[in-house]
Order: sequence, then C-alpha cells, then structure tokens
Amino acid sequence: MKQQKRILISLSIIVFVVMGIWIFQLLQGNLPYVDKGTIPLVPWLVNSYFYEPFSLITNLGSSFFLYPFVVVVTILLFIWFRHWLPALFFGGGTYLTHKVNVFIKHLVERERPSISVSLNAEGYSFPSGHAMVSIFCYGLLAYFITKKLKSKRAILTVQISFTILIFLIGISRYIINVHYLTDVLAGFFFGFLLLIGSIYLYEFIIKKRYPSKG
Repeated sequence: MKQQKRILISLSIIVFVVMGIWIFQLLQGNLPYVDKGTIPLVPWLVNSYFYEPFSLITNLGSSFFLYPFVVVVTILLFIWFRHWLPALFFGGGTYLTHKVNVFIKHLVERERPSISVSLNAEGYSFPSGHAMVSIFCYGLLAYFITKKLKSKRAILTVQISFTILIFLIGISRYIINVHYLTDVLAGFFFGFLLLIGSIYLYEFIIKKRYPSKG
C-alpha cells in the first residue's frame, strides 16, 4: 500500500512538472513538443471518417448539453440518495470546475487552432473545457452510481463505460481541430485533480457528519 502511494505521488509530481513546463512554454509563446509532433496529424484526421462521429461525440461535453444534463442529474441524485450532499457536490462541483477552467484559460491566454461556434469552440484554448469538465462531471456521476451498486461486475462496467466516454469526449476536441493535444491532456489532469479532491472531501464529510449515509 505504501509503495502504491509512493508511485502515485511520484507520478503526480512528474505530471505537475510537465504541466508547469507546458504552461511556461505557452506563456513564452512557444509550442510544446507534444503539439509539434501531433499537429501534422490534424489535416488527415479532419478529412478522415473519424471527423463526423467525433463531431457528434463532442456535443456530450458542450455547454448546451451539459447545462440541462447537470440540472436534471443534480435533482435525480437528490431524490436517489435522499440527501442534499451528493446533489451539491455534483452540481456545485461541475460549476466550480467550469470556473476554474475559465480562470486557467485567461491566465494562459492560448489561441485555439481553429474557432467554431457550432462545435462550442470559442475563447481561449488551454486547457480544454470539454476534457476538464467532462472528467469531473461524468467521473463524479460514475462514482455516485457505483455507490449504489453491489455487484463488482456492474461497478466495473460503469467505471469502464464512463472512462471510455470521458476519453472520447476529450480526444474529440483534438480530432476536430478545436484544441491542441496538450489542451486535452491538461484538461484531463486538472479535471482529475478536482474530481479526486471532491471525492475525498465528500467521503470525509459523510464519515464525520453523516455516517449513516456512507
């Protein structure tokens, strides 16, 4: 267990350093090496059979879909758990993640590879809001769903399904050329941090104040 924690901490430090390097490069007006190596693939992806399906998948992380989705799921979580805390963490956490994403975008001020109103791609580029908000929103929903499941197979199915969904939404932004690959990876990273932080905070509150709800 201690070895796993050490590995996790070591990986986290490495990723933090990488993110710091990327942000520094972007603030200096330079292109990270990851983007230099993946940009040449974009013209082929845009003109491939991947473009159309991914231009549809990307909508699952767009504001016009997520706004009503989050409202409905927030209400359903309140009814399902018969408690306000899961609903608050889901609805409030998703909103907070969006605000943090906007803050980082205005801090870095990276221009997008292309602008598209129809694809919900306006404003600054780093990090990807679709990747960041989706990993928090769908990740936390998967967490709450598995809290109600007893079958290990069902839990694993939910976790794998939502992981694939989150990945597809995030990578769609690169494939349809409205984000650089580093934008997507950074969005996943920051969103994951907020997701893990929220889960730990939720479990801490439940154990301390509402042990019967755990």
